[in-house]
Amino acid sequence: MILINLLPHREERRKRKKIAFFAGLGVAAAAGLGVVGLWYAVVQQMTSAQQGRNQFLTTEIAKLEVQIKDIATLKAEIESLKARQKAVEDLQIDRNMPVNLLNELVKQTPEGIYFSTVKQDGQTLSVNGIAQTQERVSELLRNTAYSSEWLVKPELIESKSASVQAANKEQKRLFDFSVRLTVKRPQDKAVAPVAAASAPVAPGAPASAPPAKKA
Repeated sequence: MILINLLPHREERRKRKKIAFFAGLGVAAAAGLGVVGLWYAVVQQMTSAQQGRNQFLTTEIAKLEVQIKDIATLKAEIESLKARQKAVEDLQIDRNMPVNLLNELVKQTPEGIYFSTVKQDGQTLSVNGIAQTQERVSELLRNTAYSSEWLVKPELIESKSASVQAANKEQKRLFDFSVRLTVKRPQDKAVAPVAAASAPVAPGAPASAPPAKKA
């Protein structure tokens, strides 16, 4: 006996395929949502951890900035104290300078020169006086340039002839002169040997200029 199926089997097959497709699509969507949710949770955890680290770093940076400000303030105070200490030391050192300068002028001044004014302004010493001859003025310049312990860099400002009437009513020819000198302070003297030792000497050049001989 031959059986013939008269039902729409093709539509039933298409319906089953459609159901299977939508079921697979639902499973894929569910799996994708699960993966996305898991990744979102991991990202949120990483973000929270990074925010915690950032907050810790911000707090530590704020502490370091306060410490840096304190250190800068301490350094400024230390520099101020050093400057005050140096000023006090300079005052103590310079206290005996007038006596040293007068002794040095007496030591380096040749015979035949008389000072009328001696004025100090900082490290500059201005000297005015009368000399019997121009050679005496030149000798004073040489002595202070090469032999003086406290006076350096002599500079002749002016030297002019002047007539003076002596006690016997004779006219004598003298010379009015003005000299400017630089005062070497004790602290400069302490630094000078170090600078001289480190300065290069040209081959064949003398170590220092010979002192001038008095006329």
